[in-house]
Amino acid sequence: MVHAYILIQTEVGKAAAVASEISTIPGVTTSEDVTGPYDVIVRAEAENVDELGQLVVARVQSVEGITRTLTCPVVRL
Repeated sequence: MVHAYILIQTEVGKAAAVASEISTIPGVTTSEDVTGPYDVIVRAEAENVDELGQLVVARVQSVEGITRTLTCPVVRL
């Protein structure tokens, strides 16, 4: 199982709506609107890196109001 944090920038005033819509996507475990350089932080999981990429590109990035994403896979050191 691959876990990742997805940092999201949104259009002005869209953070709450984006976080709410993303929370309904299968594979998303948490989705919260935050303050700072990013507007929404998502925790997601997938079976492998390819599925994670598909989740981000096909599902998350298609949500209206998103301007940029940064995916940070979790590593075990």
